[in-house]
Amino acid sequence: MSNGNRYSGAHLLLAFLAGAATGAVAALLNAPSSGREARDNVREWARGAQGKATLVPGALREAADRAMQAAKIAFNEALEETKADEETREPS
Repeated sequence: MSNGNRYSGAHLLLAFLAGAATGAVAALLNAPSSGREARDNVREWARGAQGKATLVPGALREAADRAMQAAKIAFNEALEETKADEETREPS
C-alpha cells in the first residue's frame, strides 16, 4: 500500500481545528443577533483564538517530548525483562 495518500497527525489536527473554527463562525453568524453584533462576536472570538493558537505549538512539543520519554522508558524496561528472561532460561 502506498503512503502517498496518508495524512500525518499534524495534518489531521489542523483539519480538525479548521473545521471547528468554521463551525464556530457559522454558529455565531446564524445566532439570532444583529449583523453588527454577529461581526463583533466573530471578531472577539478570533482574537481569543489567536491568543490560544500561540500556545498550541509549545504544548504539542511538550506532549511529544513526554510521549518520547515514556516510549524510551517502556522500551528499555521491555529490553531488560527480555534479557532477564533469557538469562533465567536454561540452555538447551
